[in-house]
Amino acid sequence: MASQKPKNGGKSSKGTTGKGDSAERIVAENRKARHHYEILDTLECGIALVGSEVKSLRSGKMSLDEAYGRVKENEVWLIGCDIPEYVKANQLNHQPKRPRKLLLHRREIVRFASLAYEKSLTLVPLKAYFKEGRVKVLLGIGRGRKVHDKRQKLKEQTAKRDIAVALRGRGSH
Repeated sequence: MASQKPKNGGKSSKGTTGKGDSAERIVAENRKARHHYEILDTLECGIALVGSEVKSLRSGKMSLDEAYGRVKENEVWLIGCDIPEYVKANQLNHQPKRPRKLLLHRREIVRFASLAYEKSLTLVPLKAYFKEGRVKVLLGIGRGRKVHDKRQKLKEQTAKRDIAVALRGRGSH
């Protein structure tokens, strides 16, 4: 008896919405964070939002440039994150820069918060994205870089880039 192949090419249809949301769709990225901070560890967490904020995020409007994480009373809050008002939400709109609660398990809060507090590290949002229809924030714990550290990192990056360009140029002849 021959084995039967599934009709969908072996892919599981479980958990897909049909809209292509199974892959991550990046809404905002904090590019300066990796320059200003040495990221030691990252953690994916959910975020508590109201409806007009989600609508605004779906249109790709969000800024993480001045945002940071704070621990208050065993809860982690995202402060300084700017989600502009949704135009069509008239009186039910949200405040653009309000603090937003990050959704983490208790053990993750204890691990991350204690690390940040003891070693005077900062909780920095690195990017926000949709994953399976839900908004997620990639939160990093980082140590601030000094000016000379930033310069050293830039030197290393330019050296790597120059080597890559030289190797690419060599292979074409």
